[in-house]
Amino acid sequence: MSDRSLTPRTAAVIPAAGRGVRLGPGAPKALRVLSGTPMLVHAVRAMAASNAVGLVVVVAPPEDAQGVRALLADVALPERTEVTVVPGGATRQESVRLGLAAVPDDVTVVLVHDAARPLVPVDTVDAVIEAVRDGAPAVVPALPLADTVKEVEPGAKGAPEPVVATPERARLRAVQTPQGFDRATLLRAHDQVPPEGEGATDCAGMVERLGEPVVVVPGHEEAFKVTRPLDLVLAEAVLARRRANDGF
Repeated sequence: MSDRSLTPRTAAVIPAAGRGVRLGPGAPKALRVLSGTPMLVHAVRAMAASNAVGLVVVVAPPEDAQGVRALLADVALPERTEVTVVPGGATRQESVRLGLAAVPDDVTVVLVHDAARPLVPVDTVDAVIEAVRDGAPAVVPALPLADTVKEVEPGAKGAPEPVVATPERARLRAVQTPQGFDRATLLRAHDQVPPEGEGATDCAGMVERLGEPVVVVPGHEEAFKVTRPLDLVLAEAVLARRRANDGF
């Protein structure tokens, strides 16, 4: 990466206020443990691993913001990286907006990263930042799909659903995070794009609705989202491999 792409005026916002009900009962998803360490801590470390990231804003469950502050206060991070914790909102969109409000005005690039993607490699983070600094208003890491995708007409739960189309798989990508943005563009999206239903689950989609271009850079298979119990097993296996191969 060039020196220009790795300047310190990049901030990462990690919305971590969700409950993660598909993982089953227990702590909020971001606080579930992987190899003895909460997923949120892994995600913060993943952002701080980039030399470009000088600030990580964690958007915590409103009822436990103080507990998250205490948790992160003991995490060893590079000296260049500051961590701020703010209470989240009722939706992901609101939580991201609250996180953005804590980002200083001189930050020009903002990443938005899922706490439930704790294992994203630093090369992916840096590739997103570099693409934004090269002029893209919005950047997403993504992978080609391995499976054929069918569009269906939703029906009653458990009932057969008729197929209405088969999209061309070569044109489809599975989007990951961190998503990267020119700060002004992301702020404008949150100001102008109204929430729908439970709010936007994808900041890049909000930028698309502004009519601004969004570009894709290669994602990584280890940047998967921990959503279900089987994902926890896979994440543990990835961490075990890293410890064996890299001393991680």
